[in-house]
Amino acid sequence: MQKILQTISKHKIIIGIIVILILFGGYYEYKTIKGKSGAVSYVTSAAEKGTLIVSVSGSGQISASNEVDIKSKVSGDAIYVGMKNGQEVKSGALLVQIDSSDAQKTVRDAQDNLQNARLTLEKLIGPEGLAVPKNVANAQDDLKKAYDDEFNTIADAFVDLPGVITGLQDIVLGYDFTPNLWNVDYYADAVKKYDESVSAYRDDAYSKYQTARKLYDENFQKYKSTDRTSNTQVIDDLASQTYDTARAVSDAVKSTSNLIQFYEDKLSERNLTPKTLADTQLASLNSYMSKTNSHLSGLLSSQKNIQTYIDEVSNADLDIESQNISLQQKENALADAKDQLADYLIYAPFSGILTEVAVEKGDAVSGSTALAKLITKQSFAEISLNEVDVASVKVGQKANLTFDAISGLNLTGEVADVDTLGTVSQGVVTYNIKIIFDTQDARVKPGMSVSATIITDSKQDVIVVSNSAIKTSGNSQYVEILKDNAPQSQTVETGLTNDTMTEIVSGINVGDMVITQTVTSNSSQTTAQQNSSLGIPGVTGGGGFR
Repeated sequence: MQKILQTISKHKIIIGIIVILILFGGYYEYKTIKGKSGAVSYVTSAAEKGTLIVSVSGSGQISASNEVDIKSKVSGDAIYVGMKNGQEVKSGALLVQIDSSDAQKTVRDAQDNLQNARLTLEKLIGPEGLAVPKNVANAQDDLKKAYDDEFNTIADAFVDLPGVITGLQDIVLGYDFTPNLWNVDYYADAVKKYDESVSAYRDDAYSKYQTARKLYDENFQKYKSTDRTSNTQVIDDLASQTYDTARAVSDAVKSTSNLIQFYEDKLSERNLTPKTLADTQLASLNSYMSKTNSHLSGLLSSQKNIQTYIDEVSNADLDIESQNISLQQKENALADAKDQLADYLIYAPFSGILTEVAVEKGDAVSGSTALAKLITKQSFAEISLNEVDVASVKVGQKANLTFDAISGLNLTGEVADVDTLGTVSQGVVTYNIKIIFDTQDARVKPGMSVSATIITDSKQDVIVVSNSAIKTSGNSQYVEILKDNAPQSQTVETGLTNDTMTEIVSGINVGDMVITQTVTSNSSQTTAQQNSSLGIPGVTGGGGFR
């Protein structure tokens, strides 16, 4: 210590200069840092195209073999058995064939039913290339003919109606008995002294004649302005009007006949002789009644036929649709029958060794009995996944496998089975996944620990950016692009995402420089502000980008 003090005493000037330089340097650094306090800079990366991979990871152990009971889905007699205990078989090898006579008959019946359904449809729609399906065209032709028939019925009615209405007028308003009285008044006056109710008959006959005459005159004018080429609605309206006219004429004829019959009855009751003309007029009225009733029946029938064919046209398309549905049902029935027929042949689901063979040719087979057990020669990995990760795992997905005990060994495999029911332990649900190796390695032993990364989704040649570049505002997402050293927001649509990268569906282009970090400097520290804490939708588990 004394020597140190002596040294300092001898070099006071040099030490003083060093102290001054240190103080000056510290002050300069302080001023520099202070001058830069609050400066903001950005870390950017370019949006680029690549392959985005989404995966989930789990761990488990290697199992020695997989085994499955060979069972039949159908019942019957075994007509072929191609398996023995200890026999090695390849995947797809035929093991058992069951008598399928009934199933083959079911297939034949289904084929016949399908052919009949096709023929029925062909009859409905006709040959290909028709502008209008055959059944629709036939219905339209029937409807057109029905309108022609309806117009003919109307025309037939107007052959007789003019004569009927004229004859009725002569009987009601004629002066056949006295120059000063209409016939209806004569009939009423002749028996009024015997029965005053004849006035009601007289008034009814006159009123109904007036109604019939008015309807006939209007109807006849419309008939003269209409022909069979007129609009179908016009023909329908004319048919309805003609029906109403014929009914009114029929009612008027009946009322007039009632009046004359009442006149004759009252005179006959008193042994008085009615006018001979009364019988003649009654005979004419009976003829009129027969004619009008015949036309009423024809008009009503034609209107019903029109409605029938209108319904037929409307239902023609429904008939085709119904037959198409029937055809689809027959096709499904045939497909089901063929699927069931395939069940009569039992194949090896994978390559392996047969054990516990319990069936011989001629034995009765049922779906509840195990026929044999098939054990694989290859090892497989059995790993556990939580209920979130397992939701995206499917049979057939590829997997990468690594082993704690074998450094540097990487094998590929394929998901062969996913548990349907999970296992609950201490409130946590897990599912077992079986992964079959693509290639076997002798170094892999049963019981070894294995880690598996299952690729659940991937996209090639897509635009991707770092997850830290994605920001959220309400229901939309955006990135910040650095332009002229200033950030600018750009709304984007995102797609697939993994733990590190996100697909950009639209909004930016390849090469755009997006901000992944914002760096703010101050006098005491430097802070890197990242956006990775933002809510980015994605799939849990590992992922990758190439």
